[in-house]
Amino acid sequence: MQKNRHYQNLHIPLWLLKDTCWMLQWKTLGIIMIVPTLLVAIVISYKSWKEKDDEFWINLAICFWISANSYWMICEFIDHEEVKNYAGIAFIAGMLCVAYFYYKRLVVNKRNNEIF
Repeated sequence: MQKNRHYQNLHIPLWLLKDTCWMLQWKTLGIIMIVPTLLVAIVISYKSWKEKDDEFWINLAICFWISANSYWMICEFIDHEEVKNYAGIAFIAGMLCVAYFYYKRLVVNKRNNEIF
């Protein structure tokens, strides 16, 4: 996981910048920031999957979160808030990924008689 630290450190300011643009209603920059933010999240997820890292499911949940968040932002920017609730699909997918991550962790730890 240490190999992904560089990407994670890059990802956080990208995400913050995207959400700051949303808050400030900087529509063009906010929409542009979706691309690098989501791409870095996908790279982190891919690397964790390739390395068979347990945190793949958390990283995938982050991809779903950013996708849902970006969809919601775009809906607000283009005045189509009536369809922003469809973002819930990606939010639920992310929650399922997190639930699976913790389920796996609990099952494995129970077998090894460990607590988290």
